[in-house]
Amino acid sequence: MEQVTGDDGESGGDRHTSIFVLGRQLFVAMLMLDTWQYFMHQYMHQNKFLYKHIHAQYHRLIVPYAFGALYNHPLEGLILDTIGGALAFLVSGMSPRTSIFFFSFATIKTVDDNCGLWLPGNLFHIFFKNNSAYHDIHHQLYGTKILGTYMPYELERRPEGGFEAKPVKDCKEH
Repeated sequence: MEQVTGDDGESGGDRHTSIFVLGRQLFVAMLMLDTWQYFMHQYMHQNKFLYKHIHAQYHRLIVPYAFGALYNHPLEGLILDTIGGALAFLVSGMSPRTSIFFFSFATIKTVDDNCGLWLPGNLFHIFFKNNSAYHDIHHQLYGTKILGTYMPYELERRPEGGFEAKPVKDCKEH
């Protein structure tokens, strides 16, 4: 229990955690949370009961928006976010202090993924392929999927300004 409620282990001699240890913990936590959420999300798409009664609520948003990032059934929030977050925290061995940064980052990325905007210089779009454009395509009803969720997309400039995410043309036919 001290791992959750303790003082980050700083009452002892060494008060500084190595940058490499922090990097490893954040990497493991990201891998754990992303893997958990990917396969739970995948399962909710495959299981007709779970999709109809739990996950379909989230997919009512055809065009995602920032506040819709956490628009889901309470059980989906528990399964994907709470249990996934607890596993990421425990498996990674990160301190409560480090977890504040990790979960803040994860929440901001979730909101950004659902914002429906492709903003120039957005670091999430630069470093992650699963960004708001990808997420918009996921919420559309067509596209070839890899393991059921990934759909290749391209950005098209709209005449009235901005960009529109569209699935790659040869994906619509499958």
